[in-house]
Amino acid sequence: MDRRSLIRQAGIAGVLATGIAPAVHAQAAVRWRLASSFPKSLDTIFGSAETFSRVVKELSGGRFEVSIHAAGELMPAFGVVDALQNGTIEMAQTAPYYFTGKDSIFAFGCAVPFGLTARQMDAWMEHGNGRKLMDAFYAKYNMRSFSAGNTGTQMGGWFRKEIKTVADLKGLKMRMGGGLFGEAMAKLGVVAQNMPAGEVYQALEKGTLDATEFVGPHDDEKLGFNKVAPYYYYPGWWEGGAELEFFVNTKAFDALSAENKAIVDAATKVAARDMTAKYDAMNPVALKRLVAAKTQLKAFSKEIMDAGFKASMEVFAAHEAKSAEFKKIHQDMRAFQRDQILWSRFSEYRFDSYLSTVKL
Repeated sequence: MDRRSLIRQAGIAGVLATGIAPAVHAQAAVRWRLASSFPKSLDTIFGSAETFSRVVKELSGGRFEVSIHAAGELMPAFGVVDALQNGTIEMAQTAPYYFTGKDSIFAFGCAVPFGLTARQMDAWMEHGNGRKLMDAFYAKYNMRSFSAGNTGTQMGGWFRKEIKTVADLKGLKMRMGGGLFGEAMAKLGVVAQNMPAGEVYQALEKGTLDATEFVGPHDDEKLGFNKVAPYYYYPGWWEGGAELEFFVNTKAFDALSAENKAIVDAATKVAARDMTAKYDAMNPVALKRLVAAKTQLKAFSKEIMDAGFKASMEVFAAHEAKSAEFKKIHQDMRAFQRDQILWSRFSEYRFDSYLSTVKL
């Protein structure tokens, strides 16, 4: 049902009750540009930006349009925060932990080692202190945030050789998405490389990279990593649930009418839910194809997981010692996580554990 039909059928009281207030006066057309850090080939992540743009246009009756630009069209993949900060663009879609070179706190907007799952992240952001804390931080960069969707727990990545022990990690050149994970892996001897997804295949093929992590089976298959690195490890303990974000220039958002602000909020929610659902639907199908194509699926050993956990906690402690703001956000997230883990013991963890042992 379109907006005009809704207004006619529900009446003004009904429409106000839904939170979709009709414009009293005709509004000027709004045209925004959104720069993504991702290529168009990723129908999951880049698709979230496309969904957002479509919903904004539909809800506004065409008065509000957002043009979507893939990485490299308007600026490099990692140039979007600078562009937002100086007002070159109104909006971006990215992974916040790409920008930990500016400040390590950016990682909490996306994923940290042994952090929150997708549902836990959503709960912390929207009904805990997450969004409030992160938007207070993002204000330094003249922007605010909305969820663009979550990948869910990611895979541990593609390796050109088997990784059986911690010693096998030493000297390994590995592409990582960014964030505190790189610091933790450096403690284990890994040489972290941060590069856009589109450049990874050739680097693996040429041997300038030994390994890469990206997201999971659906995206990884599209990028062809199985053709140049046969060992596929799990889980990605550094990304229990990676949140992608829509960043919006604060001045541009504040200039919107109340109706258009509500449209942005609603459209981001539609796009975020769609992305996460798409990952859950597509990943198992892609994983079966990858295994059928001779991908060697491997679990990280407990030794490696324990070493990763120890290294990660050391990294968090070091950053807490340097930044009171980092400590405040980290401690808030961990307190929330402890309650979530407690609840999961009595709900989904027990339920899923049982179902994994029976034939459906």
